[in-house]
Amino acid sequence: GIVCETGMSTRIGRIAQLIAGEDGGKQKTKCGCLPDTSASATPLQQNLEKLGGRIGMIAIVVCIVIFIIGVAMNRTDPSNPGSPAWLYMILIAVTLAVAAIPEGIPLCVTISLSIGCSDMVTKNVLVRKLAAVETLGSASVICSDKTGTLTEGKMTLVNMWSGGVAYDVEGKGFDPTVGGITREGTNKNANGDMGVRSALLAALLCCNTTLKKVKDPETREEKWEPKGNSSEAPLVVAARKIGFDEDIAKDYKRVLEIPFSSSRKMMLTVTDVSGRSEMCKDGMPLPQGTQLLSVCKGAPNFILDFCTEQLMEDGSAAPMTEADKKAVLDVVDAYSSKALRVLAIATRSFGSMPFDTEDEDLTTDQKFAACRKDLRLVGLVASIDPDRDGVPESVLAAREAGIRVVMITGDYLKTAIAIARNVNILQPQDDEQFAAVDCARLRPDGNYLPHEQMDLLTSSVRVFARAKPEDKLEIVKSLQRQGAVTAMTGDGVNDAPALNQANIGVAMGIQGTEVAKGASDMILTDDNFCSIVAAVEKGRVIYAGIQKFVAFIMSVHIAEVMQIFF
Repeated sequence: GIVCETGMSTRIGRIAQLIAGEDGGKQKTKCGCLPDTSASATPLQQNLEKLGGRIGMIAIVVCIVIFIIGVAMNRTDPSNPGSPAWLYMILIAVTLAVAAIPEGIPLCVTISLSIGCSDMVTKNVLVRKLAAVETLGSASVICSDKTGTLTEGKMTLVNMWSGGVAYDVEGKGFDPTVGGITREGTNKNANGDMGVRSALLAALLCCNTTLKKVKDPETREEKWEPKGNSSEAPLVVAARKIGFDEDIAKDYKRVLEIPFSSSRKMMLTVTDVSGRSEMCKDGMPLPQGTQLLSVCKGAPNFILDFCTEQLMEDGSAAPMTEADKKAVLDVVDAYSSKALRVLAIATRSFGSMPFDTEDEDLTTDQKFAACRKDLRLVGLVASIDPDRDGVPESVLAAREAGIRVVMITGDYLKTAIAIARNVNILQPQDDEQFAAVDCARLRPDGNYLPHEQMDLLTSSVRVFARAKPEDKLEIVKSLQRQGAVTAMTGDGVNDAPALNQANIGVAMGIQGTEVAKGASDMILTDDNFCSIVAAVEKGRVIYAGIQKFVAFIMSVHIAEVMQIFF
């Protein structure tokens, strides 16, 4: 390959810059030499610093007043009457200053937070930074991912659409021997329909996920388990249900793969289909001279932009008009309103690669652009990701505690709204036009809105759909400008800047990357939203306990000062 960028100019370097901040990670100082950590101070640390400053100022003023009064009254040491009054009053003033300093507070805070860290492990929360325990108790906004946090992360295909025909997919879980595919509203078996076989084979050719039987180490029972991307697993399971063998992909040599990215919103593969007149038995016919087949799988609204044809029920191809695209998007909206995650599948046939394979200067994006032109829409697949048990109740508990829960997801807006209503993030009385937005509104012309407009938008929105990792960072900054103490969840490398920027960065222990864990303050060992709410509750108990101890120890020191004073 050809190296086009190095160091901090690469994507990873850009992420490192975002984590380091605008100053590049250079340590700030105050008073010339002391490190300045005020930017990352927790609410408790800020309050204790203010308390310490006030105690110090009051102690100095009291000492000066006592010294002046004592010298004016010529108070001398009773054990040594001949000593000067000013010397005796200096000793009294210093004694007062020492008595006024509550030296037990740091010890109490450290012990309380340490005990809190230990207790939170039992709630599936691993705390990496001690101060995060207390910050949790002050959280006013929780920004959460959807997949695997609010939901189980176990996708199941329930509907599909191809050639203008809607289908139901029966069976739950990952067992391909249970269930099949029927035409919507009927019991007619559709496993052999050309549209079904073509769409699922195309999806299979654009997947890297495998499905195998494994033995449960605890029960010793065999179960089906996918290995790979959670969005691809239901496609592999459905393909196996209609009879495609697990090794069928070996019969189709992959020539090129362009992986999914948050900017492209789709994955693309090019497969060698030379010598075939149709994709598979009873599948979509291939034009004469076809040697290669390009398959795109991803967000419907993105893929439809590049489609010029659509597969019909009889296997023919028809031009795709704007009216046809709108009709397909209506189908997408119908599935999305049922909290289904929809992917579009499109293909294109080639006699040869649409770019010079010997040209080493071609970038991945250039190859991608050449292969995605004039696509033929083969079908739509719709999967459901069930809500986690207890999440709706936890969201309501957070709301009652004065915590605003915000969902940030890469899903289609309609899907995000449906899921948000299922888990109580959106209430029946909430207006979807104001409470849920597509993140494209944050950057209408490619650049993010000015701070005033951004803050106005994020102050009321509870659902952000079609979000990129960079959007998370801007949302966190906006909420912090409004004075909110923000907790942010994330699992990918691109989430690290947002996790680092948030007051409490929460990484996923199961699906999370090491980079995300390193940038976080705490880790959810079970990837469950309920654990965050339980940790916030524990944090508030710890914070309240610290406040009570500070009040007690201050009363003790005030009594000491009063005793010396009189």
